Amino acid sequence: MPLAALRAPVPRRAFAVALLALAAACNSTRVSRVDPNAVTDLSGRWNDADSRLVANALIQQSLDAPWARNYATANGGKQPAVIIGAFRNRSMEHIPVGTFTRDLERAFVNSGSVQIVASKEERGEIRDERADQQQNATAETRARMAREQGARYMLQGDVQTIEDSEGKEKIVYYQIDATLIDLESNAKVWIGQHKIKKYIERRGIGL
Repeated sequence: MPLAALRAPVPRRAFAVALLALAAACNSTRVSRVDPNAVTDLSGRWNDADSRLVANALIQQSLDAPWARNYATANGGKQPAVIIGAFRNRSMEHIPVGTFTRDLERAFVNSGSVQIVASKEERGEIRDERADQQQNATAETRARMAREQGARYMLQGDVQTIEDSEGKEKIVYYQIDATLIDLESNAKVWIGQHKIKKYIERRGIGL
């Protein structure tokens, strides 16, 4: 082969194609499916596992208290009706409280010890459907008006955080408070609290 051919420059187009292929290889994405119930922590921030575990812990605390048994005893064994009220995020971190309240509802319902009443937003849609049935459904299938289950208790609470950091180390402390209130008397029949403390260490990058 002539020496001139060996020294000939690589065509620009071929060089560009090679660079694109290299960039694609470096930026490739790998996806793995994991168990949705597995406890995973990548950033140290509030996540789905925290939401589920805290909800389960709080509901178990509440059911260990005497309020539900006292209500059942005074009402012929009837289960108390509970509505999940507002849980306020008082931290500087984004916490999806909607997911957390759903986890609370699920834990309550799965316990089999209480009835959970639909939220204000849910009731609005249900009432629209019930009103529509009065006009368009047959008499034997339409849902009757003014037959809603009223809640006797409301569960409310908030989430707060405290952070402490030094260099590449950080401590994040979560405190979740919950209060169950008798809607008739405004009496607080149960107050619960759950805490999470996370130690986070960054390697090679700053916090």
